[in-house]
Amino acid sequence: MSQEPIKFAYWVPNVSGGLVVSKIKQRTDWSLEYNEKLAQTAETAGFEYALTQIRFTAGYGAEYQHESVSFSQALLQATTKLKVLAAILPGPWHPAVIAKQLATVDHISKGRVAINVVSGWFKGEFTAIGEPWLEHDERYRRSEEFIQVLKGIWTQDNFTFRGDFYRFNNYTLSPKPLQKPHPEIFQGGSSRAARDMASRVSDWYFTNGNTVEGIKAQVDDIRTKAAANNHQVKIGVNAFIIARDTQEEAQAVLNEIIAQADPEAVHAFGDAVKQAGNASPEGEGNWAKSTFEDLVQYNDGFKTNLIGTPRQIAERIVALKAIGVDLVLSGFLHFQEEVEYFGQKVLPLVRELEAAQASQPAKETEAALV
Repeated sequence: MSQEPIKFAYWVPNVSGGLVVSKIKQRTDWSLEYNEKLAQTAETAGFEYALTQIRFTAGYGAEYQHESVSFSQALLQATTKLKVLAAILPGPWHPAVIAKQLATVDHISKGRVAINVVSGWFKGEFTAIGEPWLEHDERYRRSEEFIQVLKGIWTQDNFTFRGDFYRFNNYTLSPKPLQKPHPEIFQGGSSRAARDMASRVSDWYFTNGNTVEGIKAQVDDIRTKAAANNHQVKIGVNAFIIARDTQEEAQAVLNEIIAQADPEAVHAFGDAVKQAGNASPEGEGNWAKSTFEDLVQYNDGFKTNLIGTPRQIAERIVALKAIGVDLVLSGFLHFQEEVEYFGQKVLPLVRELEAAQASQPAKETEAALV
């Protein structure tokens, strides 16, 4: 188990509709004003990262979408410590453009920007904006080249690259980012191609919510492959957090979210993402085995089971840390007040339990997962 405290990130609701495909009433809002206050609340609560979303078209309850890089910069301007991850799609973005954009934002924010490279799951979105839709593993090959190019531009002068997707000839970016060797690079995915890519080039790997056994299998696979590649990668896990004073209250909220799910939107989303997941050669990509209830939360966040009292959630978080998780990427129903509640009620318990578990054998910690 890592001796570093587990880190926390939150999904930035820069897309309308919140983080659930449900008609349940939400006090979350996609506006800049709401998100500036949320970022400040999260920073005070102890969150270290915020992840802006990238969507180009409406769908699945997301009628409106703010662009990720611009929105990230606005949140950085509103905070002093929070690091903001801008989600980027290779294809619509050329790596030279995003390398220069983020180098500038890195200087403006004094080293607080990062990138989340999204290989793409929504075919209709690519079609709508006239971008070619690659086969599953080809999308990850392009993303790997994208990351290789970013690293090269950010760390080298006279950068030259000859790949299948990108070509560079003696290109020098100046100024380069403040962060050394470069801003942190995150990626998502659950397929073999995603894990293999992370084990070679990424600093962080995000996976969808899952059972403890499913998460551990991915962590072990990535870490083994990364070690063989002389590379290190940290692991982030998606979780939709419902923290309430009693377990009954938390379960009631979950039940209501699912009861008021928008079936048409959930099925449409499910058709799109399962096509992406099943398109991996092994048929094991994100969402490939998700149920209707799982798909009500975009990234299988209910599966991680951070639903209950502050102590129950804190214990499950520390148990996740014991199997190699370095970060929890969090979604909430009512973001501002629930992020504040999490910072007051849950996070202090996590730190207490981390300190208590530091001297215990790993097997005792893992037993708490059952």
